[in-house]
Amino acid sequence: MSQEEIQLKLKELQTLAIKSNVDIGSELNRLSEKLSGSRLSPDDIWKKVEMARHSDRPTTLELIAAMADDFIELKGDRCYGDDPAMVGGIARIAGKPITFIGHQKGRNLKENIKRNYGWAHPEGYRKALRLALQAEKFNRPIVTFIDTAGAYPGLESELRGIGEAIARNLKEFSMLKVPVICFIIGEGGSGGALGIGVGNEVFMLENTMYSVISPEGFASILLRDASKTKEAAHLLKITPPDLLGFGIVDGIIPEPIGGAQSDHPTTAANIKQQILDSLSRLSAKSPEQLVRDRMNRLMGMGRFLDESAPKPGFFQRLFGIKS
Repeated sequence: MSQEEIQLKLKELQTLAIKSNVDIGSELNRLSEKLSGSRLSPDDIWKKVEMARHSDRPTTLELIAAMADDFIELKGDRCYGDDPAMVGGIARIAGKPITFIGHQKGRNLKENIKRNYGWAHPEGYRKALRLALQAEKFNRPIVTFIDTAGAYPGLESELRGIGEAIARNLKEFSMLKVPVICFIIGEGGSGGALGIGVGNEVFMLENTMYSVISPEGFASILLRDASKTKEAAHLLKITPPDLLGFGIVDGIIPEPIGGAQSDHPTTAANIKQQILDSLSRLSAKSPEQLVRDRMNRLMGMGRFLDESAPKPGFFQRLFGIKS
């Protein structure tokens, strides 16, 4: 059986597992990563980057509309104002109330200007935190959708404290006593993604990316050649199989043929099923266990091994906190 045939069979089994409510996705994804993740060429990886940035991919509001009922959008951070690049509210899935939070891009130039192309300001992250704390108060699970190139880096964003807003979200989201499930549905860019990306379980759609820096930024700054974006994307290890292998994410959600942009309802159905599967697992855990698991995940980011001794994760080294 050829490599392509093996991958096709794995994808069929993964889709069947989701539809049949059988929890074998993690094992299938790790096997898939071992078979092909490291063999993707720079051109193949760049195609995934282009798919992640496709203008027709489903947005947060479109996914919520397709998978949930009775959505009520909540606006404002109760401090500065509302940020259209970050949306959130309450809806029901299978009758269960859930708080949804996510980045929102536009469909055309006018909408993208309004939504700032998904680059959220400090008030966006403060709104997200307000909704998350409200969800904790009323014992609602939280689902976040990540799709941003990064937090907005402009002067007004810095003046209003974008660094503090994201840092506070990292702290507060890690200590929420309700389940938090995160989905990367397009671009997962640096701190802008992490600001709503601290979850008990984190999943990526099949054609998405998650990176500390864009390939263009990596090529310009570290490779000193802006034309080497494909090589940069390859070196960054930003694809779902790479990140699954590193333990950064928990699973990869299959996309329809042609990508998520070709079939929004099927994409939403796949994500909805994963939400239900995750909630069935996480609802059995105590609030203390949820916090402990989430904190361990956050503190383990950046962990690496050498021949002499294991090293602590980046956040452990930064803050001196033991998991």
